[in-house]
Amino acid sequence: MNPEMNKLLKWSVQNSQQQNEDGSVTAPASAEELQRNLTPDMINALMGGPSDADLMKAAMEMLHSDETDLENKLIAFDNFEQMIEGIDNANNLEPLGLWTPLVKLLQHEDADMRRMAAWCIGTAVQNNQTAQDKLIVLNAIPSLVNVATTDSIPATRKKAVYALSSAVRNYQPAMNELSKSLPEGYPTDKTDAADMEAVDMIMDKLRAHPVASA
Repeated sequence: MNPEMNKLLKWSVQNSQQQNEDGSVTAPASAEELQRNLTPDMINALMGGPSDADLMKAAMEMLHSDETDLENKLIAFDNFEQMIEGIDNANNLEPLGLWTPLVKLLQHEDADMRRMAAWCIGTAVQNNQTAQDKLIVLNAIPSLVNVATTDSIPATRKKAVYALSSAVRNYQPAMNELSKSLPEGYPTDKTDAADMEAVDMIMDKLRAHPVASA
């Protein structure tokens, strides 16, 4: 932990003793107990550091900057993905205006950038109907299907399938959009988004989808 935060915790402990009416002193909370109640944003606020929202916006700016090299863009993408593992940060993508630039990166010329974009989308929409619905609004499901079935890089296709799997499970509107976007040879009947076996069959078929050699 930041040394300054250690000082703050020690100060809190030293100054939180309370004297009872009978003259006894109530033992203060330990530093470990106080630390457990601190969130990263609380710590950042105390120390004057950036919030997760600030970091997410900064990461997206780097991802679209011509002045940032690929190595640092991938580092920024990895940090971004870790932040949106939390549902609060995932739901902040819309108010922060980050969904559209994220989806746009599915069309990036670099395969690793496309892979990370699909990965982040899959992370954000997993068990999150608000985010799942946003993919429909942005018409992102056809883009993910295109990556999953045509990208020349297997790792990129794999993450696109992951994103689709996360997007449609237990959310029928997204499943319906996927059904309309699938290539010829896939199930044409309506698939129940709550039928995990049926969803798995589609995802397995997407993973095995033949791709023309580059």
